[in-house]
Amino acid sequence: MDILSAIGLLLALVAILGGSIAKGSGVGALWNGAAFVIVVVGTFAAALLQAKLPVFLHAMHLLPWIFTPPRIDSEEAIQKIVSWSQIARKEGLLGLEAQAEQEPDPFSSKGLQLLVDGTEPDTIRNILDVELGTREHFDLQGAKVFESMGIYAPTLGIIGAVMGLMAVMQNLAEPDKLGPGIAAAFVATIYGIASANLFFLPVCNKLKATIQDQTAYREMIIDGITSIAEGENPRNIETKLRGYIS
Repeated sequence: MDILSAIGLLLALVAILGGSIAKGSGVGALWNGAAFVIVVVGTFAAALLQAKLPVFLHAMHLLPWIFTPPRIDSEEAIQKIVSWSQIARKEGLLGLEAQAEQEPDPFSSKGLQLLVDGTEPDTIRNILDVELGTREHFDLQGAKVFESMGIYAPTLGIIGAVMGLMAVMQNLAEPDKLGPGIAAAFVATIYGIASANLFFLPVCNKLKATIQDQTAYREMIIDGITSIAEGENPRNIETKLRGYIS
């Protein structure tokens, strides 16, 4: 559980709701159905127009990562790789077949299977690099869906405000409606700017950071597996891989 994401989301709500109460507007002043439709529904509509369906669905699949990112234990991975290298030195690469079948991480399991098959080190690196690059690209596309929402939301907020002011101008003959009408018009601006800066853009950046961590982790796996294929000493492999831990 990423406690910082939970705290950040809570503080964002406190900032908006508490600020509205402190300014004397009250919480009720922040709700406007028309503004919600224009900004929120419009933002999702724009994102759907921009993204392909698999990318958009993947973005929704990535969203829980802001609270529960994939587990990455570099220390445990290093110990695994060192043990694999020790098995390879004692029993040969075929001795890793059992580990390849039991390894829960599909990426590591694929690398081990390439070792067992006697694949050349450069070929192993090329195959795994292609898979890594493809996965990273797809994940980043998903994260950028939220980035695009963060770009569209403020503009739609302005559109909502303009549309609200247009409605106010039509009621100039009724002064008692002007104040509430203007206030409702600017609710759309709040929706657009607040959702972009307190949700969509932070979510995008959090996901990008998680994807970068996963990429670095898998690069370490690739380096370890190719080192085994090259017959490096287990102690040297461990020393090399510890350079990935900051």
